[in-house]
Amino acid sequence: MTDGQVEMDEGRRRYEFKKALERLEAKQGAGTELITLYIPPDKQIYDVTAQLRDEFGQCANIKSKQTRSNVQAAISSILARLKYYKRPPELGMAVFCGTVHRGGDKYDLECQIVEPPEPIGMYMYRCSSTFELEPLRAMLEEKYVYGLLVLDRREAYWGFLRGARIEPIAGATSTVPGKQRKGGQSAVRFSRLREIAINEFYTKVGERSSAAFMTEKDFFVRFKGVLIGGPSPTKEEFEAGNYLHHEVQKRVIGLFDVAYTNESGLPELVDAAQDALRGVEVMKEKASMQRFLRELVKEDGLASYGEESVRKNLEIGAVDVLLLSSGLREVRQKLRCEACGYATERTVRAKPGETTGDVETGACPSCSSPLALDEESDIIDELTSFADQSSAKVEIISDDFEEGSILMTAFGGIAAILRYRTGY
Repeated sequence: MTDGQVEMDEGRRRYEFKKALERLEAKQGAGTELITLYIPPDKQIYDVTAQLRDEFGQCANIKSKQTRSNVQAAISSILARLKYYKRPPELGMAVFCGTVHRGGDKYDLECQIVEPPEPIGMYMYRCSSTFELEPLRAMLEEKYVYGLLVLDRREAYWGFLRGARIEPIAGATSTVPGKQRKGGQSAVRFSRLREIAINEFYTKVGERSSAAFMTEKDFFVRFKGVLIGGPSPTKEEFEAGNYLHHEVQKRVIGLFDVAYTNESGLPELVDAAQDALRGVEVMKEKASMQRFLRELVKEDGLASYGEESVRKNLEIGAVDVLLLSSGLREVRQKLRCEACGYATERTVRAKPGETTGDVETGACPSCSSPLALDEESDIIDELTSFADQSSAKVEIISDDFEEGSILMTAFGGIAAILRYRTGY
């Protein structure tokens, strides 16, 4: 699998996870009869089922007959699903089950199992009128970590930037002599000894800071880069000398001028690198959007936008990069008239928690009979499937930066960079 495919799949998984949480958030119960169950990866399934059976018995104390019946039905449904698990999945699992309100006086029992993108760290059983989603919402938050290093030839300090929080770790001081040599030493010998001391100090700083950075949990996933600060030419000498571990060295984002090289230099470094930090997290998405916008303003540009145009270009294999907004919430429906055979397709806005049975299909324009919903799919899933057939790259673009917001507001969340010009 290529790096591009890994990034695409990760973006798609994140989108699906976020969409699943939105659907669960929209669910409402009539009372405290929606069950939330979080099972960490090290929890024994038989311990969970034993507690659920105990909870089933405790339901006899619920005064409301309807609530008692609904909670027992939900517990039975969860127990039936847990029979298929000898142990929890690698990252644990979250189970959401209960009788949810479908509108008017209609209620249905629904049960959904979610495998999270990160390990579940606690066991939870809860009954409420809504599902408890906060532990999963926390997994959607960006948890990128950056290494910070400030140094000159006298001292150095390193730490982490976690979100907006600076975490100092440790520092080191050098034994590099000043530029003025002592009496009795030749200038050449003094210069050589000084260079040796500088190299030893840089080596020590590189080894200790690299060790600190690489002990970060999930280093290859969470650790997004290193910012190096200090006066010139110190920081340039250090970076050019490859004193950091090679896995850390290749993650160097940039070099920045700072006045302090002790612990006080860490926040100064973060301030100096604000532009770089804003760009790193969305750098690839910004680059794709900027490429699309450049093509858009050209007279013969290779740009397409809007669902109809992009769909036609996908059908003929003309799309090189498909750009889809992470804020896109639409479904593609296939409708059919059972009376006369009339068939049509349409794209409609998807409401959170909405299911097929909630959708107004309308009447047949030919015979006025009600239209039946044959098939429904998420618009991102459908367009991505088209793109996969022609080996087009798919990028799901966040709307957390300016160009990403433009994709959603100005182009309806759907755009493409083409391989060649077409009439669409």
